[in-house]
Amino acid sequence: MPDRTKPTRTLAATSRTASTAGILRPEEFARHVDLHRLAPAPDLAPWVENHWVLRWSLPAEVRFPSQVLPHPTMNLTVERGVRRPEAPPASVLVTGPVTRRFDVETRGSGWVWGVRFRPGGLPALAGFDASALAERTVAAADLLPAPVVAALDAVDDTGATLEADRGRVEAALRPLAVAAGHDPDHELVLALVADMLADRGLLRVAQVTERHGVSGRRLQRLFARYVGVGPKWVLARYRMHDVVSALDAGWEGSLADLAATYGWYDQAHFTRDFRNLVGVTPAQYRERR
Repeated sequence: MPDRTKPTRTLAATSRTASTAGILRPEEFARHVDLHRLAPAPDLAPWVENHWVLRWSLPAEVRFPSQVLPHPTMNLTVERGVRRPEAPPASVLVTGPVTRRFDVETRGSGWVWGVRFRPGGLPALAGFDASALAERTVAAADLLPAPVVAALDAVDDTGATLEADRGRVEAALRPLAVAAGHDPDHELVLALVADMLADRGLLRVAQVTERHGVSGRRLQRLFARYVGVGPKWVLARYRMHDVVSALDAGWEGSLADLAATYGWYDQAHFTRDFRNLVGVTPAQYRERR
């Protein structure tokens, strides 16, 4: 019988370890911003979840406050026309795992090429602890070799096809993958996170440790090293993504039933968690649709 704590590279390259949920009021977002997602090349799939591209061109009087719920991932972005007060003055940035709602005011014209890494993907490639980047956005030059950053900074929205731009971005990243090699601890993290995402019945960390045969202490160490946030937080965020997706899809049942479906058995606790992350209560969010 294979060791459950040593998933294969095939699993790492094919299992989904992040959802596409999290954009609040996605229909309104789509009226202001064009979003495209692309799969990574197979040789980068063990580290990269997907590429995402934003384009917008808004009238001068329009300001659109886009809001995205956090994921247990890191993003590498090439940004043109974006004004993020928390970010350093650089075009190529790395945003670590954040635990709060991600707000950006969209205005004027702009373009962003983003690489969403799998949980732990960038730390495994670049050799740093994810916890050091929690709640931070830094210049990519602080983490990655200068030739990689220079190649990424040369990518721009020049009218090339998305596939051509993806090829340029991946050519810049590929030397990191070649040097990184095999990392069984990272592959274990991917198996754990994929299970958390896929199984809506996983609500407690103890269920994860029992199923995968790892101790709670080792689980915490792995998540600190590769993910930058704890496993309890990851479970809670994925279930909250499910809640928001259900509301966006037009959930017609009671909010108490919605809460219980995704693991909240105390309505006050559910409402507080939702408001702390989303900014309004579940009832207010549903009404604003």
